[in-house]
Amino acid sequence: MLIPTVVMGGLAAMLLCVGYLRGHGEHVVGTRTALQLTAQVLPLLVFAFLTAGMIQALVPKELVSSWVGAGSGLRGILLGTVAGGLAPGGPYISLPIAAGLLRAGAGVGTMVAFLTGWSLWSLARLPMDVGVLGWKLAAIRFLCTFLFPPIAGLLAAAFFGKVEIG
Repeated sequence: MLIPTVVMGGLAAMLLCVGYLRGHGEHVVGTRTALQLTAQVLPLLVFAFLTAGMIQALVPKELVSSWVGAGSGLRGILLGTVAGGLAPGGPYISLPIAAGLLRAGAGVGTMVAFLTGWSLWSLARLPMDVGVLGWKLAAIRFLCTFLFPPIAGLLAAAFFGKVEIG
């Protein structure tokens, strides 16, 4: 986490300096916008991390391992896929949950299937897809991505299943 934090800090400092040097107050507008976004997102972030931590603390590692661990095979990958497709919200919710499940004993393949299902299927996003794109294109998009989450999970399990994560 240190390297991404340093990179983002450097990028933020550089952009803040550019905004200041332009002399039109962009640094103030950008900082206000950042603070407003922080106020909006921070509660969600805190609850997502709390959920991830509680999953690790409350759900027995043996239960996680048996249902979605590396040894759960296709069943675990399909469970991860469906759970990802049903998971609400954006990355602030799904990524901490996936990290918590990994630390609680979930398999790499299952979590790849979960995250791929979340990003490609996102059934919570389906009404927006239909509203903006129409039924036909939304259905085509969903059908064309239908097999990718389990395939991604199987590939991750086959190539990286023995890799120790976190």
